[in-house]
Amino acid sequence: MIIAAIAVCAALAVLGFLLPRLSRHPERGTQRALGTGSRLGRKAPGLLGRLLSKPFRSSARAVGRSGSAGRRARGRLPF
Repeated sequence: MIIAAIAVCAALAVLGFLLPRLSRHPERGTQRALGTGSRLGRKAPGLLGRLLSKPFRSSARAVGRSGSAGRRARGRLPF
């Protein structure tokens, strides 16, 4: 799970840098899928629900940050 999240974050950062407008759709799709996993994990009772949903929440946050970082870096280019 961790390696997949890192790979997706790297791909979205590169996509955000090279094609900023086209990076939003894959970012939102990935966040939607991770949100679904988080919601399903949360249905478990008590502490187990929090533990199962946390990796999905943190991965969704990382995906959003990496996509926006790629677009922000592209915006800072001088040309």
